[in-house]
Amino acid sequence: MEEYVPCPECGSTDVKKVSWTIWGGAFGPRMMNHVKCKTCGKTYNGKTGQSNTSRIIVYNVVIIVVAALIVYMALSVL
Repeated sequence: MEEYVPCPECGSTDVKKVSWTIWGGAFGPRMMNHVKCKTCGKTYNGKTGQSNTSRIIVYNVVIIVVAALIVYMALSVL
């Protein structure tokens, strides 16, 4: 089993890996080592103990830009 840093909120080591989120599906949480504390419910990066909020924002902006480019390219061919 993987070792994660203790929860930055409550200090608990009882954390679980997040397998799916609305913001990143199945790939985003895996890519960011996203974990959730079973004691207090805080989610964070399991390797660093820091918040994943800025990474989540960047991840979503990149996805939106790529999707917009795909749609633009598809419509320009018509």
